[in-house]
Amino acid sequence: MDTHSADYLKTQEGKNLPVEHCIAHTKGWELNDRIKALINLDRHKIYEKITFGSSELAKDIMNGLYEGVTQIELIGICTDICVISNAMLIKTLLPEVPVLVDAACCAGVTPDSHQNALEAMKMCHINIENA
Repeated sequence: MDTHSADYLKTQEGKNLPVEHCIAHTKGWELNDRIKALINLDRHKIYEKITFGSSELAKDIMNGLYEGVTQIELIGICTDICVISNAMLIKTLLPEVPVLVDAACCAGVTPDSHQNALEAMKMCHINIENA
């Protein structure tokens, strides 16, 4: 979950991307009710991330939480910022695990930047489906 504080516009990201979004504990930050209903917290983990890539996810990967995983699929908003950052993070830490991005379940800031991010990920051996 993209998670920002009320002082977002004063942060480095906020100065470069001056659009308040995903302010913690607001309606725009919360998960959609239909998605929330599908999550089994005994089997799934929700990551709150304060920047493009999830440092907590990286720590969990390095601590072996995902040992034995045979594939990882990513979907999300901001293909060109957050999705690509997390895909590259995962690919760096788990180079032998296939990483898949479902392009039909992603969106970029613009259609062109979405497509550019998909192409960049392909070059880094991240599998793109439904492009």
